[in-house]
Amino acid sequence: MLIIGIAGGTGCGKTTVVDQIINELPDGEVGVIFQDSYYKDLSHLTYEERVEINFDHPRAIDFDLLIEHLGILRTGMPIDQPVYSFKEHNRSDQVIRTHPSKVIIVEGILIMTNPKIREIFDIKIFVHADSDERLIRRLKRDINERGRDLSEVLNRYQNTLKPMHDQFIEPTKEYADIIIPNNKHNTVAIDIVRTIITEKL
Repeated sequence: MLIIGIAGGTGCGKTTVVDQIINELPDGEVGVIFQDSYYKDLSHLTYEERVEINFDHPRAIDFDLLIEHLGILRTGMPIDQPVYSFKEHNRSDQVIRTHPSKVIIVEGILIMTNPKIREIFDIKIFVHADSDERLIRRLKRDINERGRDLSEVLNRYQNTLKPMHDQFIEPTKEYADIIIPNNKHNTVAIDIVRTIITEKL
């Protein structure tokens, strides 16, 4: 099993890169694990308290559970990947049954901040995008898909997202094996990733 980590700032286009990699490989050979699924269980807090949590700090992620699940997949056993509710700011009661596959992609903004997780990755990819572009994508996503209002998203970006990006996410670029500029011309980078995956498999 090949485990690939794909990191980068919010709205940089990680999902697009994941989809491009999946499209380059045979059906059924790629599984995806989302960092967002591994936000810590905050059921002991009220909704108002959960809203105040800084979800862009590494301590918001249950890395121990993520490491445990990757270990289980490597042994050939399936896992129950948690499902996170952005509306409730908490894990839901649902799970996604995730089976081992030849390639497992772990995607998320903070996944390369944890040294133990970095050691697990066979390939580490950082997706880079201009900060203005990332803000625009984040605005569209949070307003259209997550029911946030404009002032809430902008306030969170200025006070939390950008400082956390500068402190924790941008520095992890140095751990990347490949940095992909997310624009319409990254087909060469995707071809290189596909070649590396094929060789390693």
